[in-house]
Amino acid sequence: MDIADYYRQLGLRSGASLSQVKASYRQLARQYHPDVNPGNEQAKNKFIAITEAYKFLVNIAPPDVAESKVGNSTVPPTSTPQAGGAKAQPQAVKVTRKESPGQSKVDLSAAEEKLKQDAYIELQQLLKYQRFPRAIALIEGLAQRIPEDLEVRQWQAIAYQRWGRHLIGERQVDKARIYLKKAVKTDPHNRALWAEVERDFRRLEQIY
Repeated sequence: MDIADYYRQLGLRSGASLSQVKASYRQLARQYHPDVNPGNEQAKNKFIAITEAYKFLVNIAPPDVAESKVGNSTVPPTSTPQAGGAKAQPQAVKVTRKESPGQSKVDLSAAEEKLKQDAYIELQQLLKYQRFPRAIALIEGLAQRIPEDLEVRQWQAIAYQRWGRHLIGERQVDKARIYLKKAVKTDPHNRALWAEVERDFRRLEQIY
């Protein structure tokens, strides 16, 4: 099930805020709860579906705050083929080193700072030349080394999204969905990344 499908289960449009997700779930849960509908199999199945949707969306739905660019860390342009041979339009989004307002900077040792900077440079090259498995292995290793660094988490999410988009072009649908979902779970409040993942899921719906 795609992100848009989860939203539809709750009667919401894609991108609805966290408070909207919670409010809709509470309303629907009261309506379809098995205790309210004893013996009603259809209501029971609906309750299971909306609960699954809620558990997924509560982790990735955007918060109810003024929109901000999280770290300005967004997704690099790609030219993955779309349906009908058309190419995806390059997006004005890039992996950057700039931290967002309000993010607390992690105190890193000199060795960790050097490791992070070297990994950033290598990640840029790997994404540029579409060497996605190596890019993901690199950034996952860095994330294990400095797990509290939000900037590294953003880069990790971007690598997942780029790989997912590439897999769409390769017609590896199930694998593409897995990595796109991992992207939004890894960095759920990055609005620019969210928009790219939504675009990728729409491509999946159009193609398949």
